[in-house]
Amino acid sequence: MALSPDLSQAILAAVDDGFEDQIAFTETLSRFPSLRGQEHTAQDFLHRELQARGYTMDRWTIAVEDIENHPGFSPVAVDYSNAINVVGTLRPNAETGRSLILNGHVDVVPTGPEDMWTSPPFEPRREGDWLYGRGVADMKAGIAANIFAVEALKRLGYRPAATLYQQSVVEEECTGNGALAALVRGYTADAAIIPEPEDDMLVRANVGVLWFKVRVQGAPVHVREAGSGANAIEAAYELIRGLRELEEDWNSRKGAYRYFEDLDHPINFNVGKIAGGDWASSVPAWCEFDCRIAIYPGVKPQDAAREIEDTLRKTSDAIPFLANNPPELTFNGFFAEGYVLEEGSEAEETLARAHLASYNAPLESFVTPGYLDGRVFTIYADMPCLVYGPYSDSIHGFDERVRLSSVKRVTGAIALFIAEWCGLEAI
Repeated sequence: MALSPDLSQAILAAVDDGFEDQIAFTETLSRFPSLRGQEHTAQDFLHRELQARGYTMDRWTIAVEDIENHPGFSPVAVDYSNAINVVGTLRPNAETGRSLILNGHVDVVPTGPEDMWTSPPFEPRREGDWLYGRGVADMKAGIAANIFAVEALKRLGYRPAATLYQQSVVEEECTGNGALAALVRGYTADAAIIPEPEDDMLVRANVGVLWFKVRVQGAPVHVREAGSGANAIEAAYELIRGLRELEEDWNSRKGAYRYFEDLDHPINFNVGKIAGGDWASSVPAWCEFDCRIAIYPGVKPQDAAREIEDTLRKTSDAIPFLANNPPELTFNGFFAEGYVLEEGSEAEETLARAHLASYNAPLESFVTPGYLDGRVFTIYADMPCLVYGPYSDSIHGFDERVRLSSVKRVTGAIALFIAEWCGLEAI
């Protein structure tokens, strides 16, 4: 049942009353440099904060052996000693509503050269309606929105009338194994919300992603005899060109995939890292490059991987020294499917009402060519997952920022969603 106008306005006013505290919380969380392998201090902070707010806490280190046989697993090439998930559970006195997961990822991408930032990336800076810093948009403002939406209800003397989980997971930026580990641990609900920075819109569909590394072996000689050697770096360029052709081939297939037909370039291939050679006057003996490529929902990562292998083999066959010395291909991160959020669910209708009340505008949806943890809930738990969050700028770039007025409206919409979806009981 839709909320009364009076209750809706009271909830939005409660969000507004607590918003300065919410900004301060976001700033504190953003000071933790929660890069891959360094997330534990931010998770410690969130564990303490949720526990102080009355949640029953669960904190664990992801064990690869627990998830490696799951179809949603992505291969791991790093140590998981600090790959720590945190979940807080809030239970009602009487379970009368529908349960909910509020999910967010605490891991952030590298900053790049810090001298290219206007201010230090892990010292959040507020300027007008913007908050700047690495991870403030992607997605620590969203984690704070999840927490403070519940706090707004508490300020009015209510708590959810159904079990609510606050999840802070790792590995979203590289494998998706954090959200998967929480699912394998047993956390499910009637719906989930992930307030990723999605410019005040709901994600209708998103691509899957594969990460892989290609290593090329050359034949080193002194540069004076370059013609008798084999340049691994130059050969790598040819392999990259071959992968670019695969990218265009996959983009030409977009008409076969619902919601992707009208996107200009839904499949993006990126060479994100490259290294090679040992000496300026030696023909390089080696080169390796790390890549990311997208796949459409419904395409199995295994099938896409075979196409990548075939492309590298075909390209190598045209390079004499590679024909008998093919490159080495390793999948070393995302091996993840894309997903489609089917239209018409009760969860989406509830969010649409909440968004309208908070924004005074109808909820819009869109398709994104980026990875999202929503695939874990949608594909493997048959759970409606609403990826919906604030307006941002320069995520993964320099001077990342999030619009605070948008964060407040998103927090209001989440609070309204909780009130209708879970129901409310007096504290």
